[in-house]
Formats: sequence, C-alpha cells, structure tokens
Amino acid sequence: MRNTRLSFHEFLLTCMALAVSACSNVGLFDFGGTSWQEEALLHDGTRIVVDRSVTRGGPREIGQRGSYTKETLSFTHPTTGKSISWQDKATEDLRNSSFLPMAIDIYKGVVYLVASPMGCLSYNKRGRPNPPYVVFRHSGENWERVPFQELPLETNRPNLISSSPDTEVERLDKRFVDAETIRKINSEFRQPWNKAILREDLSKERLEQMCEERILYKGYWILPNAPFARTIIDQRIKQGSMEQ
Repeated sequence: MRNTRLSFHEFLLTCMALAVSACSNVGLFDFGGTSWQEEALLHDGTRIVVDRSVTRGGPREIGQRGSYTKETLSFTHPTTGKSISWQDKATEDLRNSSFLPMAIDIYKGVVYLVASPMGCLSYNKRGRPNPPYVVFRHSGENWERVPFQELPLETNRPNLISSSPDTEVERLDKRFVDAETIRKINSEFRQPWNKAILREDLSKERLEQMCEERILYKGYWILPNAPFARTIIDQRIKQGSMEQ
C-alpha cells in the first residue's frame, strides 16, 4: 500500500491548488446571483415579507464587482393573497439593469413601487425625473410607470434596502433583514432624497451635479450639444458599414 503521508513538495502543490480554487470561486461570485428576504413596513403598519434577488455580471471597473444584470422582487398581497412579482433586466443601451427599488407600499389595495434610477445613464434614459424617482403601479395584472404625483402622500419613507442590497446582506451575514434594520440602514444616507421620499423638486444645479445630462445618439450616450461627437459617431458607423 502507498504511503499516505504527503511529501513537502506534494503539500505545497496541494496548498497552491486549494488557493487557486478559492480565488476562482471568489471571482465567479461576480457573475452569479444571490437572494434574500426583507421585511417591509408599509405606511399603515402592515408588514410584508419581500423576496429579493440580484444577478451580477455586467460592466465593472477594475477591482470592482460586476454590475446588476437582473433584479427580482416578489411578495404576497396581504389582502388578496395574490403573488406579485417585479423584475428588471439589463438592456442593450445601458448594459446593466435600470433601477434600485426603494419602497413598496399598498394604498387602498393598490400596489406602488418607488425606484431610483441606477446610474446616470438610467437617469437620463428615464427623462431625468425630478424628484429623482420612478414610480410603478400594479394594475392587478401588470406593472405600469405612473407620474410621481400619483404616488400616495402616505408613501413617504424607503422601506427596502436601496443601495447595493446584496453587498449589505453579505455585510449583515443574514438572509432575512427585519424592518428595523432596514430603517437604520436607510437613515445613514447623507442625501435627503435617499433617506426619505421627497415631494419637492431639486434645483437644476443640484441635478446637474448629481448627473450631467446625456442623450442617446445611434447607440452612444453623448452631451446634448455636441455636434463634433455626432460627426465622429457617424464616421465610425460609416467606416464600419464599409468594412463589412
């Protein structure tokens, strides 16, 4: 029978293999998904359990994790017992998903979802809303975007983890996050429009500081008044078609 004791050389090779395997697993996390539950406190004191998940794998800077390519959110309506789901996927023009859900609420049986555009390109794509929120309403069958003014006044506080929720869940090391913990997380934001759902418009100067205006031109996001950029894009497209 072969001696089961490892030589020093074999021991080093084994350690190196384990280290490579561990590093590979860490890298793969950026291209995978994670799921968890949040306890959302509604405006009337009702609490619902929201199932959430995100998948990463989109563009990223060196040393950072991949951006979101898919997000899902689902819960059971406390009155009707009907399961309601929402999802957001990456689009070709953004290359990642578009929104970060901030609040879920139910007013007179109607479900509302308040989301923050995820990044400047998404904000520009959605028409640069002011205040900087996008509101969805569930008609009973489908979600539809509605004007911010149609959001009930009672819905005035974020009740979901709205910034890098999967990272926050990892930090907490738990798969169920209660309403009080969510309230504490959101209270630590510096920006007032993230701590509460504001009803007043932000100044144009403040919006420009947050995110400079861009428009989509033939697949490229450029400054509104940038004729030189349009010329370059047109030339590239023309050259590309000639090369084909």
